[in-house]
Amino acid sequence: MGRYVVRRLLQAIPVLLGTTFLIFTLVYWLPGDPIQALAGDRAVDPVFRATMREMFHLDEPLVVQYGYYIQGILSGDFGTTFRGLPVSTIFEGKFQITLNLAMMALVIEAIVGIGLGLIAALRRGKAADTAILAFTLLLVSIPTLVSGFVLQLVLGLQLKTSTGIDFFPVAGTSEGWRSYLLPGIVLAGTSIAYLTRLTRTSLMETLRADYVRTAVAKGMPRRRVLGRHALRNSLIPLVTYLGADLGTLMSGAVITETIFNLNGIGRQLVDSVYLSENSVVVGIVTVLVLIFIAANLIVDLLYAVLDPRIRYE
Repeated sequence: MGRYVVRRLLQAIPVLLGTTFLIFTLVYWLPGDPIQALAGDRAVDPVFRATMREMFHLDEPLVVQYGYYIQGILSGDFGTTFRGLPVSTIFEGKFQITLNLAMMALVIEAIVGIGLGLIAALRRGKAADTAILAFTLLLVSIPTLVSGFVLQLVLGLQLKTSTGIDFFPVAGTSEGWRSYLLPGIVLAGTSIAYLTRLTRTSLMETLRADYVRTAVAKGMPRRRVLGRHALRNSLIPLVTYLGADLGTLMSGAVITETIFNLNGIGRQLVDSVYLSENSVVVGIVTVLVLIFIAANLIVDLLYAVLDPRIRYE
């Protein structure tokens, strides 16, 4: 197991380098002058422009600039913005907000998605199965922008007006974990639909397996057949999807964060692109790539727990 972890970490190095170089190249070719963005509509003094370009290595070739960036990453330095702020200070608090939102969405997605998929698989072809499939189709069809504002109005405002209790805060993070509940539901909407259908398909295939039929023929209780044999062996594709979806939720939270006024990295990423703060954009993407790599490693290690036949040698 230890050698497998080391091997996967070594394999992650070219992934990290390739991904960061790609985003670094894309940011490098973005239109606009970051030095001019500092001054707005005013003219920039040529001496100041030359000084800034030399300070941030903007007069160097792309590969050289990337080399300076990687050198800083290895020492824990994500760089400095053109306004003189360390990129790491911009991350403070904002990554925690986005991570809290993504984890809330992931928990909601796992509970609702696997639960609905389980019901649909056990009621295949019946009214409950049809209703769940129609519900998942509805979730996929509604854009996050629409579902966010609708749920904010109905559950956040109208429910509070009718009951006098603020069940779902609609903005900010002042209410602790409850502040992430409604945004988490909105963010998890599409993922719930995919996970429900994946659970249904995986469980239906497992229920047709010979070892499940043998367990039923032996008279094993239905609950034990489902829990110990069917559901457990159906979890591998579900865990794979959930592990990959964590990074997707974090990187795709910009609309949800804007609707619910959450000052996370999604909004920071958009603002940084608009202001041509290249170091912030590349820094955010680098951390997201690291989260993807860590999540995939954890998922791979969970395979051996779910299926003892899997061994890492």
